[in-house]
Amino acid sequence: MRPNILFVAAEAAPLAKTGGLGDVVSALAEALHNDGIHVTVLMPGYASALDNAVKLRPCGRLAGLPGGDSSLWIGHMPNSDVEVILLRNDALYRRPGSPYLDADGNEFADNGLRFAALSHAAALIASGATEIEVPHVVHAHDWHAGLVPMLMREYGAEAKSIFTIHNLAFQGNYPLASAAEFGIPEHVQQDASIEYWGQLSFMKAALNYADRITTVSNTYAREILTPKFGSGFDGLLRERERDLVAVPNGIDTITWDPVIDTMIARNYDHEDLRGKQACKRDLQKTFGLPFDQFAPVMAMGSRLTTQKMADVAIEAIPALLASHPRLQIAILGCGDRDIENGLRALTASHPDRIGLHIGYDEARAHCLHAGADMLLHGSRFEPFGLTPIYSMRYGTVPIASRVGGLADTVVDAGSIGQTVTNATGFLFDGETAQDMITGVDRALAMFAQPQLWRTLQREDMTAEVGWEKSSQLYINLYRTLIAEPAQAMFQPVSRERISRPAVEQVSMKRA
Repeated sequence: MRPNILFVAAEAAPLAKTGGLGDVVSALAEALHNDGIHVTVLMPGYASALDNAVKLRPCGRLAGLPGGDSSLWIGHMPNSDVEVILLRNDALYRRPGSPYLDADGNEFADNGLRFAALSHAAALIASGATEIEVPHVVHAHDWHAGLVPMLMREYGAEAKSIFTIHNLAFQGNYPLASAAEFGIPEHVQQDASIEYWGQLSFMKAALNYADRITTVSNTYAREILTPKFGSGFDGLLRERERDLVAVPNGIDTITWDPVIDTMIARNYDHEDLRGKQACKRDLQKTFGLPFDQFAPVMAMGSRLTTQKMADVAIEAIPALLASHPRLQIAILGCGDRDIENGLRALTASHPDRIGLHIGYDEARAHCLHAGADMLLHGSRFEPFGLTPIYSMRYGTVPIASRVGGLADTVVDAGSIGQTVTNATGFLFDGETAQDMITGVDRALAMFAQPQLWRTLQREDMTAEVGWEKSSQLYINLYRTLIAEPAQAMFQPVSRERISRPAVEQVSMKRA
């Protein structure tokens, strides 16, 4: 039997992307498709998605969804055979800004409603209420799809459910009074399975109702069972530990490949790194830094938040610049306004040493990874950490916190005279500026030893970081889950307990 899998996610690159979630959803779907699995991605019909999906056609109308009547449109991801279904409701999804934030950077006040509508659409598809083929497994990604497993049971869906935790700290918590607006039946509203400290929690609903829970690295799977990293759900996760599976992320090794990348100044590979010098020059030009082929260039490319220790970097950077007179720093990202302003002030004080771009675009990201010598990626917690893996592909050596997926993917190089075989970067412990400085100092000391540095670069560029192994782990999980009898932990209620939105079918036949 060929498993039929429905992904449910708030974003999938290139139709919509704000960070790693969008990359992971689309890259995993592509990997599964290449392994013979039928995968369809259900996501909101943002303007960018409607404009860029391929061969879209209507396939159903859903009346009475939270947020208003909606329609389903099916097509394909750009440059891919992976199917995508867009939930179209222009009042909910066609707005200026990002999938979550308005043009001024403020969270949309009705995000709970927007993603509740997506969850209902997924549950209706899973229960056979639409003309779309009923999936064997619905794979919900992160809190935005957290209501899906519960709603599947309410609608009487026989499909199994998997919920992947991409970041436990983002939980989708809203006032309990919003539950009726979100289409959650009264008897569930009174159930502790969705209530978290007096709020309705999308994340808690998923952790209670999903048949399986996965997360994206082995270390993070262990960490979230502890109070320090469990974000208040460690007790619940310990109760469900038998159903918790770690499946490490991979990356799209075609998009992130210096051999064929069309967005970098010159292509190169692990055997001939001469092209990286041209990319370094391009990076220095792009970020307004003076050209110096011998200067160590350290990149920062992530969300500028306290999770990513950007606040600590602001403390550490002046000392690093003072102790390493030729060090240059290129920073790409956006996030907390106070941190952005702090970095602007640092840049103004050191205009020839720091290049800063507030915002994000793919071209600058590729320029950054290809041109830098090293990447600083601090993090107080890190489910996986895609950015250091991207940098490794380009021979840009990561300097990262020893937490979560970073501890799994970055092999610490040690120090001069005590180097480690198969090392790929540098790890540091702690959350202080001095902890970060110590990690960077070790990297810069090894950068001054060209032979050792080239060994690190080649190890990075040849590491196995694709989806091949993880795709097979997911396929095995899907097949195991499909073969299991119905989950008995939460008995589905009768279909009469929830009012099913009306579904008007539209022909699925191709024109």
